[in-house]
Amino acid sequence: MNATKEHKRRTLTGKVIKLSSTNTLKVRVETKYPHPKYGKIIKNHINYMVHDNGIVKEINIGDKVKITECPPVSKMKKWIILEKLVKI
Repeated sequence: MNATKEHKRRTLTGKVIKLSSTNTLKVRVETKYPHPKYGKIIKNHINYMVHDNGIVKEINIGDKVKITECPPVSKMKKWIILEKLVKI
């Protein structure tokens, strides 16, 4: 594997559910998929601790945001905000 090749980072879209501190947000990412056998739609969610680097202004609870992976900022924070999409 070539060391100069940049790793492709995942991007996810989620909803801000908590403003933990000045630079930390909790974002819920929901996924929906059909059950393999029965076809019923199943909802699943994962909460991510996200670092707010100050690029996006005025984020509130309920806002829809796009997040991406980054090198670890702290023990729990491995994601940063890319942009604010829409207020839900």
